[in-house]
Amino acid sequence: MINLMYLVLTALLALNVSNEILNAFKTLSSSIDKSNQSIDQKTNETYNQILASEQEKGQADKVRPYRERADEVKKRADVMVAYLNGWKKRIIIEAGGYDKEDTSLPGRLDNIDATTKLLVEKRGGDTLSMKITELREFLLSQVPDGQAIAPLMPLSVIPAKKTEDNPKADWSRQNFEHMPAIAAIALLSKMQNDVRSSEGMVIKELSELAHTRELKFDTLMALAVPKTTYALQGDKIEANILLAAFNKANKPTISISQGGGSAKPVENGVIPWETTASGTGLQTVAGTLTYESAEQGKKSYPWKFEYVVGTTGASMQLDKMNVFYIGVENPVTVSAAGYSVEDVYLQLPAGLSQTGSNGHFSITATQQGTINIDIMAKPKAQGGAPIKVSSIPIRVKFIPDPVAYVLGKRDGLMSASLFREAIAPQAILEKFEFEAKFVITEFQYSMLPKGQDYVGPYTTKAAGGVRFNNDPNIDKFKSKCKAGDRIFIEGIKGVGPDKKVRSLNPIILTLN
Repeated sequence: MINLMYLVLTALLALNVSNEILNAFKTLSSSIDKSNQSIDQKTNETYNQILASEQEKGQADKVRPYRERADEVKKRADVMVAYLNGWKKRIIIEAGGYDKEDTSLPGRLDNIDATTKLLVEKRGGDTLSMKITELREFLLSQVPDGQAIAPLMPLSVIPAKKTEDNPKADWSRQNFEHMPAIAAIALLSKMQNDVRSSEGMVIKELSELAHTRELKFDTLMALAVPKTTYALQGDKIEANILLAAFNKANKPTISISQGGGSAKPVENGVIPWETTASGTGLQTVAGTLTYESAEQGKKSYPWKFEYVVGTTGASMQLDKMNVFYIGVENPVTVSAAGYSVEDVYLQLPAGLSQTGSNGHFSITATQQGTINIDIMAKPKAQGGAPIKVSSIPIRVKFIPDPVAYVLGKRDGLMSASLFREAIAPQAILEKFEFEAKFVITEFQYSMLPKGQDYVGPYTTKAAGGVRFNNDPNIDKFKSKCKAGDRIFIEGIKGVGPDKKVRSLNPIILTLN
């Protein structure tokens, strides 16, 4: 149709424009406007089908991405149609105003100066061409096979050709120079028709994507998934047997959030996983599988399985050391071959208590010595007696003594200004695996000022912890210390979580 219009317009440039030809353009413009209304109505019907599908049960997540694209397509098409209507109004006004009988048409149908001035001389055609190109590229980008429908999309800018009258191949000059106002109105209506037709084409593609395209699978495989991966003779074995479908061409990926191990490259849609068994008892492996398709984009699915790591006999794994310490929680992991960790528990002698479950326990002791801890298991048969799997000897000891320091020093040189800032001596438990806090409850303070008589000793005590300023005498002499003085902190007592009172090392400092 547009090529036919070009032929007619070329003829108009060479001949005087007759009323019959002008009336033909008027009829053509009106016909195109009616066609645009019909296309718009059909596009809205397709769009409403997308909206209805989104409201169906279980379809919202699938349809929503296509509905959102359709919203943006309609929005941009409406903007472009309004933009073209704006040009129609400007041309009519520039050509002398509206027709008194038909306010949709210019009064001067044959005016050839308006289009030349607005679209050629003032370069309005350049902006129009750019907007058409931008909208076309956007529409094609909204469907996966955009390039396949590109040749069929009517909305486009056909490059101008060099001629004697148009040596620079100017698109605006070729299409709008000396064009009668009514012909320009008809051409702009044709462009609106291209917008609506292209919009409808994309909306239809999005509707098909939302309704008919699912993940495509080309291979079937039988899978057997056991409910347990560890059993003894006589135990019940159960498994789920199912038919799995996958696409050999698609390459899903997995991430592992629990249980470690490593995934091998995908092969025929399947991702092998492997690890080396470690620890004991029930182990859990979990993560997500991500599958990507052109129709639905990326989709992630959680996965999880469990297996049991057993040993050749009963065992107790001490998580920190080979003894229990009084006053702190001693974490242990327990398992027994042939039994689920949920069915294994500890039987403790007097003086010990426990918390925990599923193979992980914390033991608290109150008295030292060597004891036996029994590893027990619930009976497999209903009504049976608990089973003593093994008995493990454990030594129970007090926490070792801490070391007394003042600002990280127990002897040697320290600046007088630094010592004056010290608040209290500290008890530090060195090279010990547990968290155990000690409090200094008593010490004696004395000092030998340089060139003066010996001062002290002064003793201070406090069950909750002592500081230098607990005793006014200590606080007074400490605040006056200077280079050359010697400090003696002795008779230091400390108490830890086991409540045992410890006599700690003296602290002897020379100030400088």
